[in-house]
Amino acid sequence: MKITKKTITLPDGRLIEIETGKLAKQAHGSVVIRMENIMLLATVVSATEAKEDLDFMPLSVEYREKFYAVGRFPGGFMKRESRPSNTEILVSRLVDRVLRPLFPSDYHAETFVNVDLISGDFESMPDALAGLAASCAMTISDIPFQGPISEVRVSRIDGQFVINPSRKMMDKADISMIIGATYENIMMVEGEMAEVSEQEMIDAIKFAHEAIKVQCQMQIDLAKELGVVKRTYCHENNDEDLKKKLHDFAWARLCDIARNPKTDKHERILAMDAIKKEFVETITDITDVQKSQIKRYYHKLEKDAVREVYLHDNIRLDGRKMNEVRPIWGEVDYLPMAHGSAVFTRGETQSLTTVTLGTKLDEQMIDGAVFQGHEKFILHYNFPPFSTGEARPYRGTGRREIGHGNLAHRALLRQIPTDIDVNPYTIRVVSDILESNGSSSMATVCAGTMALMDAGVKILKPVSGIAMGMISDSATGKFVILSDILGDEDHLGDMDFKVTGTPDGITATQMDIKVDGLSYEVLTQALMQAKEGRAHILGEMMKVISTPREDYKPHAPRIQRMLVPKDTIGAIIGPGGKVIQDIQKRTATTIVIEEVENNGIVEIAAPGKEAIDAAIKIIKGIIGSFEIGEVFDGTVKSIMEYGAFVELLPGKEALLHISEIAWERLKRVEDVLKMGDVIKVKLIDIDPKGRLKLSHKVLIPKPENLKPEENK
Repeated sequence: MKITKKTITLPDGRLIEIETGKLAKQAHGSVVIRMENIMLLATVVSATEAKEDLDFMPLSVEYREKFYAVGRFPGGFMKRESRPSNTEILVSRLVDRVLRPLFPSDYHAETFVNVDLISGDFESMPDALAGLAASCAMTISDIPFQGPISEVRVSRIDGQFVINPSRKMMDKADISMIIGATYENIMMVEGEMAEVSEQEMIDAIKFAHEAIKVQCQMQIDLAKELGVVKRTYCHENNDEDLKKKLHDFAWARLCDIARNPKTDKHERILAMDAIKKEFVETITDITDVQKSQIKRYYHKLEKDAVREVYLHDNIRLDGRKMNEVRPIWGEVDYLPMAHGSAVFTRGETQSLTTVTLGTKLDEQMIDGAVFQGHEKFILHYNFPPFSTGEARPYRGTGRREIGHGNLAHRALLRQIPTDIDVNPYTIRVVSDILESNGSSSMATVCAGTMALMDAGVKILKPVSGIAMGMISDSATGKFVILSDILGDEDHLGDMDFKVTGTPDGITATQMDIKVDGLSYEVLTQALMQAKEGRAHILGEMMKVISTPREDYKPHAPRIQRMLVPKDTIGAIIGPGGKVIQDIQKRTATTIVIEEVENNGIVEIAAPGKEAIDAAIKIIKGIIGSFEIGEVFDGTVKSIMEYGAFVELLPGKEALLHISEIAWERLKRVEDVLKMGDVIKVKLIDIDPKGRLKLSHKVLIPKPENLKPEENK
C-alpha cells in the first residue's frame, strides 16, 4: 500500500489534506479530502469502451452525505439513506457543471463520479470541497480530462472575503458564491448576494480564483508525483469525405435559415431537420455507421452556421439586437382562489406562478446529515414536457428543476421580510412553466415577484432576472454578448449567465462557461448589459403591479400572534391536547404554540378576524389574562341562592351575583336562569384575590320609572 499525501493552506491558515492509495484502490481514481472534521471520499470509474452510437459524454456525478458521518440515524421507517436530498442534488450539479466541459469532445465512455461525506460536523460546510475531491480523483486516474479544476465558496463577512467559511460565519455574509475554475479560467459561478454591485461580485470571483489556482497546482504536482498516464481511446469513426459533402450540401442553406428572423423555434427545427433528411436521401446504400456520422456532423454544422451568422452578420435568430429583450406581458390575480398569482410571458417563455400562505405547521423540515432546520420560504419549479412541445410523459421533478428552483429561491429569499409582525406566514411559491424558449428560471423570478405582491406579501423590493449569453471565436477574438437568450442561443453558445437583482443590486447569479479564456473585461461587459436588461424587465413588471397589495386576499388565512408566560403553555394545550383541540374546534382556527426562551408564542390562524378574536379571548381566560370591560357569552353551570356560576371559557367559571342579573329585585335565581342557559355577561371587577365579578344587567336597558324599592 503506497499512500501519497498533499496539503493545501487556505488564506486563513486552515489546512486541506489530500490522501490517495489507502481507500477504494480498485476505482480508477480515488482520494480522501480532509479539512478539520470534514472527510470526503471521491472515486471515479470510466468504462473502457463507449457504447455504440453515443455522440455525447455520458457523465454521472453523485454527491451523498452519510448520516453516520455525524453520528446520526437516518429518519424514516427504513433507517437508511434513500433518494438524494435537494442539497445533495444541488451539490452534484455544481460538480457536474464544471467537470463536464473538460472531457475531450470525442470521449464517449460512461463515466461515474461519486463523492461521499464520510465525516463531518454541524458547523462546517462540505459542499465547497466536493469539486476539489472529484477533480483530484479524476486527475490521478487514467481517464482523459482537461483539468484539473477546483471549487471554493467565497463569502464577504464584515467587508472581508473568506474562503470556505463556517456555517455560523455565513449568517453574517452579504455575498456567498461557489466558484468553479481551472487554473486559467472561471468555469462556473453560483450564489446569492445582498444587493451588491457588479464590481463587488467580480472582486469576489477574482479572490476565489486565486485560491483555486493553488488547489489546481497541487493536483498537477500530485499527478506528476504519481506518474499518471492517460489512456488511449477511439470512440469516433470519422469519414472526412462524408463530412465535406454534408458541409457543401447544407452550409449555405443553414446560414439562410439562421438569418431569417420570421422563422420561429419550431419552424426553424423542422426546416433544419428537412435539410438533413434531404442529404441522407442523396446517399445510396447508406450504412448505420454513416447515419450516425451524419447525425454527429450535422449537429456541429448547425452550431457553426448559427455562430457564423451571429459573429459575422450580427444577426440573431429572431432578428433582435444583441442587447434587446423580447416582448413582455404579464397579469396578476389570474387564479381566483390562489392567495396570489401571476402570469409572466417574455417571448416564447411563460410562467404561471402562484403563492400560498400558510402557518408554522406548513414549514418545510430539512433533515440532512449535517444540517437540520425549517424553511419558511419555499419555491418549487415545474417544467412539463408540453412547455417545449415534446410528446413524452412527465415523470416528476428532475435535477434540472431542482436547480432552477433553487436559483429562483435564492433570488427572492432576501426580499422576504423576516419580521413576523410584517410577514407572519410560511410562503410557498410554485412556478409552472407553460412555454419555454430560454430562461424559464428568470421568468420564475419575475412571475414570483409579481405573485408575491399580488398576495399582499410586503416584499422589501421587487426582483427581476435575465439570462445572458455569449458567442465567441477563439481564433479571431471576436465575441458578442446576448441579452435574454433563446433556448438555441443557450445550446449553441459559449455562456449561460443568469443574473437577478433589485434596482439597487444583484441578489443571485448562476453562470456556466463552455469555452476557455473568458476575461474579466468580457465578464464585466456581460454584467453591465445584464443590468440594463434587468431594469427594462422590471419596468415592464411594474406596469402590471408596482407595490404589494394593501391587504391579503379575502380567502387568505389571517395570522395573529400573542405572547403568553411559559408556565401557562401546558394549561393552554391541556391533557393530551384536549383543551387546544377544543379551542380550535369551537373557533374554527389553527393554533400553534412554540416555546421561545422564557415565553410561549401562540400563533392563531383563521380566514377571518372574528374567529381569531374568539380564540384569543379563550386563551386569555385560560392564562388568567382578563380585562375589565370584556363581554362574554357564558354558560350557566350551577345555581346558588346568591347567584349563578357562569363558565366564561373552558375551565374558567365566575360568579354572577343575584343582584347583577337584573335591574329588578329577584327573589330566586331560578326565576330567570336555569342550568345550561347561555347568558351575556360583562366583567366589571377583579378583586385582589383574582376573583371575577360579573354583571348581566349593565348590558340591558334600565327600566324607566323603576321604583326604588324594586331596585337593589
